[in-house]
Amino acid sequence: MAGPTTAERGTRQQSMSGPPGPPRGPLLRRLRLPRPRLPRGRVLLVLIAGTALLLGGAAWVLYGSQWLRVDRVTVSGARVLTADEVRTAAAVPVGSPLISVDTGRIEERLRQKLPRIDSVDVVRSWPQGIGLKVTERVPVLIVEKGGKFIEVDAGGVRFATVSDPPKGVPTLELAAGGSPSLRRFGTDRLVRAAVRVAGDLPAQVARDTRNIKVRSYDSLTLELSAGRTVDWGSSEKGDAKSVTLTALMKAAPKDRHFDVSVPTAPASSGS
Repeated sequence: MAGPTTAERGTRQQSMSGPPGPPRGPLLRRLRLPRPRLPRGRVLLVLIAGTALLLGGAAWVLYGSQWLRVDRVTVSGARVLTADEVRTAAAVPVGSPLISVDTGRIEERLRQKLPRIDSVDVVRSWPQGIGLKVTERVPVLIVEKGGKFIEVDAGGVRFATVSDPPKGVPTLELAAGGSPSLRRFGTDRLVRAAVRVAGDLPAQVARDTRNIKVRSYDSLTLELSAGRTVDWGSSEKGDAKSVTLTALMKAAPKDRHFDVSVPTAPASSGS
């Protein structure tokens, strides 16, 4: 019997392998349909619209909503001043959007209205508060005038007038009169010289100092408790004079007068 012909073998192989599959290779790539894309202009418009909505919503929350409006004002650091005094001088716009509060203007207003304030930090306390962190000036000297007392801080600033002198603060007595020092340096510089001396005093001497008398720029005298006095000289070399005075008082505790105007040649006496 004759075998199958070549044509029959091809037909049989085709029937055994099944129907022809989808096109492969380069033909498939040619038949792929392009994905639909939005026009570039439309994408840009969508982005702009979305950004505008976000910004508009944020602006409304910050400026238009009731959630972020000033509802309270807190005060910290006040010692002599009361919290109500600070709040009144600050004049924080309660009810305004917290974001719109001009903190710099509030700081400036506080320093102008309350000279006792040395520095102030105005901070936003989200979501509805303003905090006023106050640092007050500390008197290191007082000047008596007309039955009142003017407080002077470590920078020589005369910042407040009070009826009762603060405890433990020495009195400054300007006795320069018509001296050349007053004409040459002026009152302010003499006051700063006295302030510098007050800051250089040993702790024990500072506690005992009742009065600092300024006769000239080179002649400052301390009047201590129990009638003791110290010739300090100028305000220069304060550290050396402080060390010398401490040693001198320890060596002669019963003496009443001490001279450290020249710290390398100190002296003391019983009267």
